[in-house]
Amino acid sequence: MTTTHRVPRRERGFTLIELMIVIAIIGILIGAAVYGWKAATKAGDEAATQQNLKTIAATQIQYYNTHSRTFGTFDQLIKEQMLTSKFAGNPPIVDGYVLTLKVTPKTATSTTSYTLNADPQDNGSGTNHFYIDSTDSSIHLNQTQAAGPNDPVQ
Repeated sequence: MTTTHRVPRRERGFTLIELMIVIAIIGILIGAAVYGWKAATKAGDEAATQQNLKTIAATQIQYYNTHSRTFGTFDQLIKEQMLTSKFAGNPPIVDGYVLTLKVTPKTATSTTSYTLNADPQDNGSGTNHFYIDSTDSSIHLNQTQAAGPNDPVQ
């Protein structure tokens, strides 16, 4: 006597269509997570850069008050241990932003001043350009090109 044991259809496992649907859903979820992660990273870089600009501006005031009413370059501020070595380089790249500090020395007809620009290294690090200078402690913002004193305040 031969007995055959048949497995009912519902106990065979997953069909190919079911597996493909699950894989597609997983792919969509991964894509959304990557997009969200990139947006969060970009926002974090921009926030860190704005904080860096405020830190540099405060450091410049300290340097100005202790160094014969002059402003310092990145190298001078690092040498005086007022900034960390993360601001070293020519130009320094910090948190995905290229920092450009221009110090104008004191002359017989003008006072010393500085301007500081922060421009994204690439689109992955941010889209906004920032500017701050010695005459105004406000951060100016431009979304398309290097920011300047006439751009809106952040």
